Amino acid sequence: MNIKELISEEKIKNRIKQVAEVIQKDFNNEEIILICVLKGATFFSTELAKDITSPIILDFIKVSSYKGSESTGVIHFDLNISEEIKDKNVLIVEDIIDTGRTLTYLKSYLEEKKPKTLKICTLLDKKERREFNLESDYVCFDIPDKFVVGYGLDYDEKYRNLPYIGYIE
Repeated sequence: MNIKELISEEKIKNRIKQVAEVIQKDFNNEEIILICVLKGATFFSTELAKDITSPIILDFIKVSSYKGSESTGVIHFDLNISEEIKDKNVLIVEDIIDTGRTLTYLKSYLEEKKPKTLKICTLLDKKERREFNLESDYVCFDIPDKFVVGYGLDYDEKYRNLPYIGYIE
């Protein structure tokens, strides 16, 4: 498989620091529950959490709609959050927004739990593939319609450990 670099490790880390500063200001140093969407957002969530100086509670949720390189159109809910989020500041941390199907579902699900605030932070946004009216509050990079891997993103569970974001030719 031929993988070409799209975004370098250095650019990723610098941009995460910038986004963390904005999040810090927006939440006014209040506690934030970061909900990492597994498995893809693991690397991103970890780096983001290290760059935010507010008190952080890290939680995890696992929802997906992909098999290989294609969305199945069916949302699979495999792991739920363990924290109580009612009246709390919540930040969903996602690796990539593509069609928006998964995050639209997840946002609606979490809104039912009545958080004080609910915002979305994504490493990558592929707007040209959007099928649902969903915008992220914080975006590190807008990317073209390419299938990307690395920095947590995978192709059939492979290539997550690449330190950069690449695309498959």
